[in-house]
Amino acid sequence: MVKQIPRILTTPSIEKKFSKELINWYLKNKRELPWRETEDPYPIWLSEIILQQTRVQQGLPYYFSFLKHFPTVRHLAKATEKEVLSLWQGLGYYSRARNLHKTAQLVVSDYAGSFPDNYAGLLHLKGVGPYTAAAIASFAFKEQVAVVDGNVYRVLTRVFGIYEDITLNTTKKTIAELAQTLIPKSSPDIYNQAIMEFGAMHCTPADPNCDSCPFARICVAKITGDQKVLPVKAKSKAKQERFFSYFMVRCGETVLMKERGSSDIWQGLFEFLLIETKKKTSFSEVLKLAPMISEKSIQFEYGPYKHILSHQILHANFYAVVVNKKKFDAIKKQYSLEEINISEITSTPKPVLISKYLKAHKF
Repeated sequence: MVKQIPRILTTPSIEKKFSKELINWYLKNKRELPWRETEDPYPIWLSEIILQQTRVQQGLPYYFSFLKHFPTVRHLAKATEKEVLSLWQGLGYYSRARNLHKTAQLVVSDYAGSFPDNYAGLLHLKGVGPYTAAAIASFAFKEQVAVVDGNVYRVLTRVFGIYEDITLNTTKKTIAELAQTLIPKSSPDIYNQAIMEFGAMHCTPADPNCDSCPFARICVAKITGDQKVLPVKAKSKAKQERFFSYFMVRCGETVLMKERGSSDIWQGLFEFLLIETKKKTSFSEVLKLAPMISEKSIQFEYGPYKHILSHQILHANFYAVVVNKKKFDAIKKQYSLEEINISEITSTPKPVLISKYLKAHKF
């Protein structure tokens, strides 16, 4: 049942005070991050794509690596998809990397190498939704358009007492309208950085720092003690469990791998021969599903490895298989695999699950 709490009624005075207090907090407490020191839309866009579903500390090395390899959007557009995916390894959500590459090519081919300079134009780019478009438009071009992400949802629902489920479109619309009302015309870039930073560093999900909050006197969550209640979000479905058996088939200094196809979360990434089952399956049963692999050819077994994705839990076992050239070629043909030299595995784009296995066993 929705809790009935009177919301703060926004007035021009409250709106101005909110944005002023927020910006003051930010200027005193902000983290020094490289993309905040530029108005160039390319590194700003790059940082926003990398930081989707990624913590700042994890994303920072990738940001520097991409700028080192591709200092401009034209350099990125000229790269191959394999080069982009290889640099992206470890970040997950690989559709972001593919969209990053396609957008760079689009900016060069259709926009003469310059990003659209407004929110509406930015929305036409691949992988750029309302949040990313608002971020680039405000940070690079000072457009008065509010960003709305998880941090913004948390801050605004707590301060202004919005108890509706934030997964509902009606609630999203309410929060987006409120966010747009609050953003000042004079410094939309600083305000947007401020509200996201405030949510990330101060008004945190589990342990918000309410005692030193500039909004403590008016914050509905602080007044009611509902910091852990807000924002209200419907419970997500249980994660799907999947069971993988990987066979690293090797002959000399060459192994067999296969590129994942289209319409796949790992599209463009390479993996070993894979047998997937719907439930945990015995080794003997797995071998029946891979008749060309004999138990005698398996030298080592590693696992199980557990890898958690946003909607899935993967359980994997790895089997190191050594065969002669004739068997190697037969397996390659049967399963439509490709030959990869051991020395090239590191630079070959692959899922994190396989990277962890290879790193653990010093490949």
